[in-house]
Amino acid sequence: MTFWIVITGMALAATALLVLALRRGRADDGTAAAYDLKIYRDQLREVDRDLARGVIAEADADRIRAEVSRRILAADAALKAGQAPRGPTRTATAVVTVGLAALVIGGSLLLYRDIGAPGYGDLGLARRIELAAEARKDRPDQAAAEAQMPARTTPQMDADYKTLIEQLRSAVAARPDDLRGHMLLAQHEANIGNFSAAHAAQSRAIVLKGDAATAQDYADYAELLVMAAGGYVSPEAEQALGQALKRDPNNGPARYYWGLMMAQTGRPDVAFRLWEETLRMGPPDAYWIPAIRGQIEELAARAGVKYTLPPAGPAPMLKGPSAEDVDATRDMSAEDRQQMIRGMVDGLASRLADEGGSPAEWAQLIGALGVLGETDRAGAIYREALQTFADDTQALTQIEAAARNAGVAE
Repeated sequence: MTFWIVITGMALAATALLVLALRRGRADDGTAAAYDLKIYRDQLREVDRDLARGVIAEADADRIRAEVSRRILAADAALKAGQAPRGPTRTATAVVTVGLAALVIGGSLLLYRDIGAPGYGDLGLARRIELAAEARKDRPDQAAAEAQMPARTTPQMDADYKTLIEQLRSAVAARPDDLRGHMLLAQHEANIGNFSAAHAAQSRAIVLKGDAATAQDYADYAELLVMAAGGYVSPEAEQALGQALKRDPNNGPARYYWGLMMAQTGRPDVAFRLWEETLRMGPPDAYWIPAIRGQIEELAARAGVKYTLPPAGPAPMLKGPSAEDVDATRDMSAEDRQQMIRGMVDGLASRLADEGGSPAEWAQLIGALGVLGETDRAGAIYREALQTFADDTQALTQIEAAARNAGVAE
């Protein structure tokens, strides 16, 4: 309410100044002839004084008196005849006054309606930061967020795979201190979209690892929490992200989700700076980069930053099965299909050994060998990749994630 009182007072004051200017102008115009007469008479007296001091000659004084007297007679005649110049009438002045008042006051209100925010108080930078801090502090926890999610539908899956997961659940329940079992359970529960069970298993794995838990362990846990909450970063996920960034400030997934949390709690400025730096850090083939690219321009607009998304870097060309290969597998027996998959994996391994490749390709090979059950071979490839990319933190993060999923991380 204070805002409206102040802004209305300012508009009325501006209107009053305009009205006073109009009224003064009209009054001045109405007495112009009388003012001229006063000036001319003063000039006659000044001529007499100049003549008495000897400043001008008698002939010049007579000539000046004659000219000024002529002007006095003309002005006096005009004043008596009512022919003196006059300003606008009172009616015209009133109309102009009302029009100006409506323009100033009404125009101000219309302008504020278009570019302002009626009903909101002053939201300066300090106040916006304060509100963001309050929103971050008071946001729902993980349990409340998951309770709002729709009921999960059981996905269609192969009967053998379903049996495998059920056996894994039973085994982990019987051996609560089995670290490898919990890591595998977290992976497979996530594969079927059961993110609540997945983050519970990942949490237990972190507890079992203790101080040996890595930044990626916490980043994976936070990601599962976010997925279980439908993309919402809860306080529990924030804590996990904080642990990940404490161990590795350059962890890509943790940086992405931390920025997402900032965007969700009213700090798009902080989120934009973090995402923009993460985008430049790369690598361009990391799975979190497309997520950033898809949202950063909107985030920049919310942060009041003029930003142009740079062109995407070249995507790695991972050699996999073509459409013809997929069609060919439909008529194959299970053994032939397995042999074909093994052949493609062997081809990728040979190419990486001979030509090298991107971190994504090394991660793909490790993951494929893990699926095939060749954990010894996957472990050997993993160790070789660690040496190949020893100086590339982002590459190591991607490779270590693949190794964990394959169950060969050291």
